[in-house]
Amino acid sequence: MTRSLLPLLALALSTVGCASQRLAGADLDRVRRPAFISRIEDGAGPKSFVFREDSAYGGKLKKLEPVEADRRLTVKLQQAVTRFEVSERLRVNTLSQLPREAPWAHTVDPARVASVLESFLVEEVPANAPDYDMVASLGADTVVEFVVQEYGMRSEKGHAGAFLRGYGRMFTLDGRSEVWRRPFEVDQVEAGAEHLDPFKVGKNPDLFRQAMTAMLDQVAAGFVKDLTPRDRKASPRVAAPPGPAAPDTVAPSWQAPPKPPEPELAPGELPDPDPE
Repeated sequence: MTRSLLPLLALALSTVGCASQRLAGADLDRVRRPAFISRIEDGAGPKSFVFREDSAYGGKLKKLEPVEADRRLTVKLQQAVTRFEVSERLRVNTLSQLPREAPWAHTVDPARVASVLESFLVEEVPANAPDYDMVASLGADTVVEFVVQEYGMRSEKGHAGAFLRGYGRMFTLDGRSEVWRRPFEVDQVEAGAEHLDPFKVGKNPDLFRQAMTAMLDQVAAGFVKDLTPRDRKASPRVAAPPGPAAPDTVAPSWQAPPKPPEPELAPGELPDPDPE
């Protein structure tokens, strides 16, 4: 899965609209004690737009309504990875890859940040924007914030995949002046990544978790590149399967017995994936 997502890095770092702002080395040189915050907006997800927006699965769903199929898939996505895990992976992977030099060697303890924001080890990350003044009370002069705005699965013409959208930014607590902003949008379908079969995800939600993990890690790697500008003063380091056979042109003299009725779906479940 990770290999198939490598082409997504350029897409993840592309500018969405014109709201991107490069971090200048001089601005980073003025930062003394940054604090990292990662959160998920209310209603961001996980969401499933697989069956409602793609009629290719109609034959497979049979009597199951697309809206209900999406609801069931959403439950599976929720089981795969929590909102807290999504936001924390983005923060931890970014911070752990930054060089051990100023200001990254002097960040505010993330446990203290989470504590004052009342989000320490909380399953549901607070949806509203935090009280940044509380972070200032810890001695921080700058905030690096990652916000996930939407994530889940979608499909086009029978090709499904995961998606992730949001932004990262850095701003000073004195005046709230933004010195860096980078929107990100990663979409497996648009990138032509390997098909993420929604019926397989229904049986094995960890497939969605793997896709999310790879995308979050790629976004984090892009953030690290953005947050280490080269135009700054030197800073000391701290320590496809074959098609079906052609049909027989000779009509058989017998009729096949009627097909037995298919078993009903178990409550809350999606149809089984096609055999490989």
